[in-house]
Amino acid sequence: KHTLVAPHRTDAEARQLRLDEDAKRLRQDFPILSREVYGKPLVYLDNAATSQKPLSVIETLSDYYRRYNANVHRGIHALSEEATRRYEDARLKVTRFINAPTEKSVIFVRNTTEGINLVAYGWGRKYVRQGDEILLSEMEHHSNLVPWQILAQEVGAQLKFIGIHEDGTLRLEDLNRLITDRTKLVAVTQMSNVLGTINPVAEIAAAAHRKGALMLVDGAQSVPHMPVDVQQLDCDFLAFSGHKMLGPTGIGVLYGRKGILEEMNPFLGGGEMISEVQYERSTWASLPHKFEAGTPNIAHAIGLGAAIDYLSDVGMDGVREHEVELTRYTIEHLRQIDGLTIYGAAPDRGGAVSFNLPDIHPHDLSTILDREGIAIRAGHHCAQPLVRRLGTPFFATARASLYLYNTTEEIDLLVEALHKARAFFGGNGTR
Repeated sequence: KHTLVAPHRTDAEARQLRLDEDAKRLRQDFPILSREVYGKPLVYLDNAATSQKPLSVIETLSDYYRRYNANVHRGIHALSEEATRRYEDARLKVTRFINAPTEKSVIFVRNTTEGINLVAYGWGRKYVRQGDEILLSEMEHHSNLVPWQILAQEVGAQLKFIGIHEDGTLRLEDLNRLITDRTKLVAVTQMSNVLGTINPVAEIAAAAHRKGALMLVDGAQSVPHMPVDVQQLDCDFLAFSGHKMLGPTGIGVLYGRKGILEEMNPFLGGGEMISEVQYERSTWASLPHKFEAGTPNIAHAIGLGAAIDYLSDVGMDGVREHEVELTRYTIEHLRQIDGLTIYGAAPDRGGAVSFNLPDIHPHDLSTILDREGIAIRAGHHCAQPLVRRLGTPFFATARASLYLYNTTEEIDLLVEALHKARAFFGGNGTR
């Protein structure tokens, strides 16, 4: 008779095992994760681009179209009233999720990009003038760069940039020099989609406010992966997308301070965003409807509410804990591959891990991994200036990005596939 003795595990190993078991339970809620790609189990590691959807979100969308499809705010009938109630319930869920002071500060948009453009048009074109300055960082996604380029070119403002250290952290020692009396806005990502760096946006917001500037936070990568409290951050604007946090595509959120939103010009004109219309002039609806012209994306806003329910049930502290441990495991095992370069070494980081193998184009690498059922991203990740700044070969990187349903077993499969890729290209990237 043999006695099985459980192997001794360190505290870190035991914690990782528990988190893995939690992730495996959650995976049962995501229908797509059970499919195969080229005869291999799907390993989905492209979560920074978009996340997968739990059955509860999928069913919520179906339920809207099956049972109470109607326009909101306008109809005095049962379907419209139910649709309106659920649409506004979703706004309340967002309000609680980011701890906004009031639901009037929560504007539904299509995505992070639209939210930032709303600020650029509605606030920037009203208040930014020639000679004013807008401060960004060198790690911004195009969504938090191009709108400000357009605005600066139109009004004659100047863009300035917080640099980055070699480890991918911001040069905060330059902050007080870069923020001047001419600075109107500081706009910074909370989590880089390339480096994974988590930036201290509350500290940056405090520095901006001391000079009378406003603070916009790009929360596209942070809100899905960690607790975010707009009152603790003391930011003036926060934009994020639903599809990166288990919700549908085509729905996002702009949070803004109520007083600032009230003073801003509308982004779009038309139905719903008006109070009174005459042939010569119009007046605007109260918040938040002032910024939600036309028929909104009703089903997907309600679907975002269902995604927030799911994340709240899991707990954002738990989501963050899982990602910290899985990111540590991922980087530790990627570093064991000869010649592999990882970009970004910030001590406080999220689960977007960008890397390259010598002499192998990331597109080729992604293609080979795809044949193993592994989905990663390859390219410049809508951050061309940053990728250029990093001096990456091929002007691109491969990127594995993690979420609450990923496991260490999937990372092991990734590492195994990367070894196969090296062998395929002759060990040094050439066939």
